[in-house]
Amino acid sequence: MARWCYRHRLVVLLVWVGALFGVGFSASSAGTDYANVFSLPDTDSKSAYDLMQKAFPNTSGDTDTVVWKADRGSVRDAAVRDRVQPALDAIAKVRGVGAVAGPYDGPGGAAQISRDGTIAYAQLTFVQRANEIPKDVVQQVLDTAQGAERGGLEIELGGQAIQRVQEPPQGLSEMVGIVAAAVVLFLAFGSFFAMTLPIAIAVFGVGMGLFSTQLLSHTTNIPDIAPLLASLIGLGVGIDYALFIVTRHRRGILRGMDPEEAAVTALNTSGRAVLFAGGTVCIALAGMLVTRLRFLDGVVIGTSLTVVLSVLAAVTLLPALLGFLGPRVLSRRQRRRLAAEGPAPERASGLAARWSANVEKRPRRIAAFAVVVMAVLAVPVLSLRLGATDQGNDDASTTTRKAYDLLAEGFGPGFNGPLQVVSAGGDTATLVEDIRATSGVARAAALPPARGVTVIQVVPTTSPQSKETDDLIDTLRDRVIPKAGADAHVGGVTAVSKDFAAVTGDRLPLFVATIIGLGFLLLLVAFRSLVVPLTAAVMNLIAAAASFGVLVAVFQWGWGLDLLGLGKEGPINAFLPVIMLSLLFGLSMDYQVFLVSRMHEEWVHTRDNARAVRVGLAETSRVINSAALIMVCVFLAFVLSGDSGAAMAGVGLAAAVALDAFILRTALVPAAMHLFGTSNWWLPGWLERRLPHLAVEPQEEPAAAAPQAPSGPSGPSGPATAVHGFVRTADGDPVEDASVTLMSTGGRQLDRVTALADGSYIVSVPAPGAYLLAVTSPSYGSKARHLTVTEGPLVYDVELTGDEVDAVT
Repeated sequence: MARWCYRHRLVVLLVWVGALFGVGFSASSAGTDYANVFSLPDTDSKSAYDLMQKAFPNTSGDTDTVVWKADRGSVRDAAVRDRVQPALDAIAKVRGVGAVAGPYDGPGGAAQISRDGTIAYAQLTFVQRANEIPKDVVQQVLDTAQGAERGGLEIELGGQAIQRVQEPPQGLSEMVGIVAAAVVLFLAFGSFFAMTLPIAIAVFGVGMGLFSTQLLSHTTNIPDIAPLLASLIGLGVGIDYALFIVTRHRRGILRGMDPEEAAVTALNTSGRAVLFAGGTVCIALAGMLVTRLRFLDGVVIGTSLTVVLSVLAAVTLLPALLGFLGPRVLSRRQRRRLAAEGPAPERASGLAARWSANVEKRPRRIAAFAVVVMAVLAVPVLSLRLGATDQGNDDASTTTRKAYDLLAEGFGPGFNGPLQVVSAGGDTATLVEDIRATSGVARAAALPPARGVTVIQVVPTTSPQSKETDDLIDTLRDRVIPKAGADAHVGGVTAVSKDFAAVTGDRLPLFVATIIGLGFLLLLVAFRSLVVPLTAAVMNLIAAAASFGVLVAVFQWGWGLDLLGLGKEGPINAFLPVIMLSLLFGLSMDYQVFLVSRMHEEWVHTRDNARAVRVGLAETSRVINSAALIMVCVFLAFVLSGDSGAAMAGVGLAAAVALDAFILRTALVPAAMHLFGTSNWWLPGWLERRLPHLAVEPQEEPAAAAPQAPSGPSGPSGPATAVHGFVRTADGDPVEDASVTLMSTGGRQLDRVTALADGSYIVSVPAPGAYLLAVTSPSYGSKARHLTVTEGPLVYDVELTGDEVDAVT
C-alpha cells in the first residue's frame, strides 16, 4: 500500500484534498446540531426532567439574563429606568428573541429587583437553543444592552448564548498549537519540508474528523465539547504519528536507501506501529462506553473518528507527500554530508546516550527521585471533588462572570443555581412549607401547576458549586420530601451536575480496571512478558494520579489560575477523569510500545538486559521527548479556547504527557527495568505456548545484508549470536565513533558497526566459532583480537591506549 501511494502520489493527494473540501462544504451547508445530554437513567434528576417535559413541553429556547446595577440611588429611579427600558424594548424586537421579561413589567417584576434596590435583572428567551442562535443576533443583543451604560450604571449579560460570542475566535487554540508544534519539529528535523509533513497530516486528519463530527451531530447527540476534544487529541496524535514515520524514513535515506524504498520500509515498520497505537487509542476511548454515560457517547464518536482519520492520513497521504519531497526531507547539511561522505547510520545523540548510561549506573537513585516527584505531585488528588463548572468560573473580565457576580450580590449566591422540586402528587402546600423551613434554603415558591405537575423553585443560600448545596439536595431527597408524603423529585442544572458526578465516581473504578486490564493484555501479547505490562499498568496509575494532582492544584485550589487567565477555582468537571484517563492510557501506550519494543529487540538479539535497556533508551528517548513536547504545546494551546472544559483537559493532558514522557518513560521505567534485570522478560512456559504471537513492529531490514559465514566442515555452524561490549581508553573513558569490525579467520568482513557515545557496540555473529574482532579509532589507532564464540552472546570490552599498530591491515 505504501509503494502504491508513493508511486501514485498525485492521485492520493487529489483524493484527500477532494474529500476534505467535499466534507467541509457539506458540513458548512448543514450547520451544527450539538446537544449536551447530561440526563442519566435511574436518577432523581432524570425523573424530575421527565416530569418537566410532560408539563412544559415548549420550553426549548435558551434563556439568558441582562443584569444592571446602579452605583447611586435605586434601579427604580426614573433616570435608570429611562435608559434601561428602551434597551429592553429594542432587544425584544431583535430577530430571534422570543420574549423579554423585565422588572418594570407590572407587579410581578418586583421580584427581579434586589432588596436594597441597587441590582435588577431581565430574562431574555430566545426562540432557539444557544448553539443554534446566530452569533450576529447575540452580538446585537449584547451591543444594545451595553449601549445603555453610563457613569454609575453597569450593565452585564449572562447565559449560554452570551458566552458563545465572548469566546476567542474559533480555531485560535488550534493555530497556536500548530505553530508551537512547527517550531519543535523544525528544531528536531532541521528541515522546513520535513517540518511541514506532520503538520499537513494533522490538518487533514483533524479537518476531516471535525467536519464528519459536525455532520454526525444531526443524527446523534454529540456534546459541544466533543469537537474541541477531538481537535485536541487529533492534532497531538496526528503530528506524533507522522513524526515517527518521517523519522524512520529519514533514517533509511541516511543509510543509503532509495527514497521510495526508505518510505516503504518506514511505513512497513513505523507505519505498523502507528496502526497499533491508533487502534489502542480508539480502544481506550471506547472504554468510556462502559460507564454508560450518554454524554460521553458523542465524545467517543468525535474523538475516535478523528484518530482513525489521522491514522489513515499517516499511512496513505504521508507516503504520497514523501514521494513529492524525495531526498529534500533531509536538511541541506544532511544532504551535503550524504553526498560527500556516503551513507552513515543515524546514531543516538551524545546527551541521550549519556543519560541512558547514567540511568544504568544509578538506577536506585533515579527511581527513588522519580517516585518522590510523582508522589508529591499526586498529593492534591486526595482532595479531588467532581462537579460542573459554570459562568462563575469564567475569567473576571468577561461579561458573563460579571453578571454572575452581580446576581449573587443582589439575590444571594444560590440564585445562579436554583433547584427545581417537581411534584406529581401529594400535599404540595406542606412540601413548600417544609422546604422553606429547611436549613440552607433562602426562599422557595411554587409555580402555577400544569397538567398535574407543580414546580417549586428553590434558591439555596450557597453557590451551585459548594458542598453545602450538594448536602441540601441530599436533605431534600432523603428527609424533606419523604416526610411531606409527596411524589416529588429534585431537578435543575445543579442537581443534574451532582447526579452526573456521583454516577461518574461510582463507575470510575470499573472504567479504570477495564482500560488498565486491556493495556496489560496488549503488552503481554506484544512483549511476551509479565513484568513489562505490569510495570506499564503501575506507571499509568502513577501518571494519572500525578496529572490529576496538578489539575486539582490549578483548577480546584486556584494555583496559577490568574496567571493563566483561566477564571475562578471550582470543582473538576465530572466527565474529565474518564476522558483524561482514556487519552492518557492511549498516549502512554504509544510511548511504552515505542520504548520497550526497541529494548525487546535488543534483548532478543543479545539476552543482555542491561544493554537492552541502555540501547533502547538511548535510541528512542529523543523521539519520545520530541513527540511529547509537541503534545504538550498542542494541549496547552487549548487554554486559549475559551471553554473551561477544554482548558481543563488541555492543562491536565499536557501535565500527564510531560510527566509520562520526561519522568516515567525516560527515568522511572528504564531504572526499574535495570533493577528487575532478566525478570523483565520472564513468562511462564505454559502461558508462552498459549499466547498468540503479535509483532507490533517487524524488524527493519538492514541497508546491506552482511555476508554469511560458511557452515559445515570448513566453518562454524549453529544458531546466530552476537558479540557486544564497550570500547574505552586506559582511563575508562568511552571511545565514541570507533569502528568495530567482525571478520572470519580468513579475513572476510562479516559485520561492521560504529560505537555509540557511551562506547558501546554490538556485532552480529552468524554462528558459534572462531573470529577476528578489529577495533579502529582515528585518535587511538587499532586493535585486533581472536575470539571464540560459543552458543550464547559474548561480552568483550576493548581498551585502546593509543600505542596500537594498524592490526586490521
